[in-house]
Amino acid sequence: MKILLHTDKMEQVEKSGVGRAIIHQKKALELVGVPYTTDPQDDYDIIHINTIFPESYLMGKKAKKAGKKVIFHAHSTEEDFRNSFLFSNQVAPAFRLWLKKCYSSADMIITPTPYSKRLLENYDLGKKIVAISNGIELEFFKKDEELGKKFREDFHFKDTDKIVMAVGLYIERKGILDFVELAKAMPEYQFIWFGYTDPKLIPAKIREAVETKLDNLHFPGYVPREVLRGAYSGADLFIFPTHEETEGIVLLEALATKIPTLLRDIPIYEGWFQDGKNVYKAKTFEEFETKIKGILEGKLPSLVEEGYKLAEERDIKKIGEQLKAVYEEVMEMDDTKV
Repeated sequence: MKILLHTDKMEQVEKSGVGRAIIHQKKALELVGVPYTTDPQDDYDIIHINTIFPESYLMGKKAKKAGKKVIFHAHSTEEDFRNSFLFSNQVAPAFRLWLKKCYSSADMIITPTPYSKRLLENYDLGKKIVAISNGIELEFFKKDEELGKKFREDFHFKDTDKIVMAVGLYIERKGILDFVELAKAMPEYQFIWFGYTDPKLIPAKIREAVETKLDNLHFPGYVPREVLRGAYSGADLFIFPTHEETEGIVLLEALATKIPTLLRDIPIYEGWFQDGKNVYKAKTFEEFETKIKGILEGKLPSLVEEGYKLAEERDIKKIGEQLKAVYEEVMEMDDTKV
């Protein structure tokens, strides 16, 4: 059994969560001994498709015609496409139809969480959907005090600075507008957002937010994950103000490095994350403000050890075993019934 891990336009997705997920898939399969290739010209038994470009769909159809099994990885939903790029809300219904066309062409669908699985079940895809986390490399994302010090030095922060960090594309859905407003409201703390989106692809209000000039607000853009690990290790709080996700790999990274974490209280995290037990949650701007102060001033207890347990459950090797089981199930499928 050999897997083709297929991704189109890698240069466009490599700096996104999808790009990170593909890195994780490779590592996961290596850890459990499942042979894979990224070369479509190689021989393979199953194509595992991570993107939804027209080329991706056509590659799946070509593989199917050649007698291969097809898995689509549903990283995207209509729900998390909204409030992202220019005109995304206007084209969202058409995007949903395209997703249905892609995903329903597969033998099986993988998606990162039970929440995204529930969303997709409403798409009437007619195929089995399996929830498997994108996983986290616990060995890589370990807290590193030296890297944390280097992060502060490289970005010119003082030892006494209280630093609030976030990671994501420059899109409204990620909560970037609230992040900027929090920086305005809390000048006593430093705010730094890692990630980047081409300004030509985002609405004017997001461009204006990113261009906001404040002494305590920083947008260094996309950085390699080694630098990001230093930020997780050296900052004082990770906030995830996202309005919609299919999982949130950066959230798992934060938990793995044991940085205090505050996330928006949205449906995907119900039952998984518990406010005051393994993370802190906020619904309103005022709640974010209050809890940021509570965490940074030591008035709220640390939850990092409990949060780490959630990352530990999604260790990359466990994900490899789950992917292997899905591949074996797909190989056993009767082509006349899929």
